[in-house]
Amino acid sequence: MTIEELIANNSKLYHMAEDGSWPNIQKHGLLSTSALLTLYGYTGIDRERFESEWRPERMPISCDGLEDAWLRDQIPMPPEYLEKCLVGGMTPKEWYRLINSKIFFWATRKSLEIFLAANEYKNNPQLVITANTRLLLERYASRVTLSSINSGSTYYNPDKYTRPMLRGLHTFKKIHDYSVDYIRELVVEEGVPDITDITIAVERWIAHRTGYQKPEYEKLEDIWP
Repeated sequence: MTIEELIANNSKLYHMAEDGSWPNIQKHGLLSTSALLTLYGYTGIDRERFESEWRPERMPISCDGLEDAWLRDQIPMPPEYLEKCLVGGMTPKEWYRLINSKIFFWATRKSLEIFLAANEYKNNPQLVITANTRLLLERYASRVTLSSINSGSTYYNPDKYTRPMLRGLHTFKKIHDYSVDYIRELVVEEGVPDITDITIAVERWIAHRTGYQKPEYEKLEDIWP
């Protein structure tokens, strides 16, 4: 795939962040978990539990002189499921560290909406950042990789599959090495410190959903610009 082909098919990218987090993102950028932990001064064992262990719930981090921040949960990625699908000798701890070193954008609005309506987030407001793909790639193409799966979820239908989709270092491919005809995730190593420069819109959205009924999506507020 070429950069121009990527832009032609996916001119916008979507990132879902914690509600209320935009002021902090404006100030420090859209940073990966690992980059946030560095910014907030976490080291050693204190850092290990955020970076290399499963987060079954959202977790706060704090530092004197900085606003508190929240790390999103990893509910759909428990270690017992990861053990069923990791390849190349990778361990769950290594996968968590890999995932935590990156920032993830959905390549389509549909993928974003599926995420908004997931059981973990339905009926709760979320911050949606819409970014300009061309502007992002002009600055960060060398740090971008692409994935054809939702790398942060190991959920699967046992009636159809014997295990979650396989994953490992091969999951994330450089643009010129990517040959799948669709993209699920566009991934940036470390993060996007100047996210405001490439952002089209920041909005609050909610997916109203009861059980398995079709969700209804509602924009609650325009946040930026």
